[in-house]
Amino acid sequence: MERKEFLRSLGAGAAFALTFPCLHGCSKDEIDGNIVEEPTGVDFTVDLTSQEAQALVPNGGFILKNLVVIAKNLDGEYVAASQVCSHESYDQVRFVNQNGGIFYCDVHGSRFDQDGTPLNQVDSNPARQLKVYNTELSGSILRVFE
Repeated sequence: MERKEFLRSLGAGAAFALTFPCLHGCSKDEIDGNIVEEPTGVDFTVDLTSQEAQALVPNGGFILKNLVVIAKNLDGEYVAASQVCSHESYDQVRFVNQNGGIFYCDVHGSRFDQDGTPLNQVDSNPARQLKVYNTELSGSILRVFE
């Protein structure tokens, strides 16, 4: 191999070595959160006297468990919805004290009423219903189920 060919091949290889990680890394979404499937077969309990449930003491508080957002709404009622957003399946849905209490995904700004009804459209895709789960209180045990 001639010197000129060697330098040319070295230059192309070096350019590839330097740009490949950037191309690979720059193509990823820089969003905190994971793309996951919506939970199915949901049926679990939360002991409201436990340390895990302390965030549910005040109205407007919420916890995350088994990919479900469990909240004590502003009226003091327990509501639960999928932590997985129906827009693009990121696990970033939370309960926020806006507009009387809504479920909100901060990845793309999707907002949902407490019954799962979409409150906005974040792109050209039609908004879809957020999965909402039943809650049942028995003493200090809150059951969340489908």
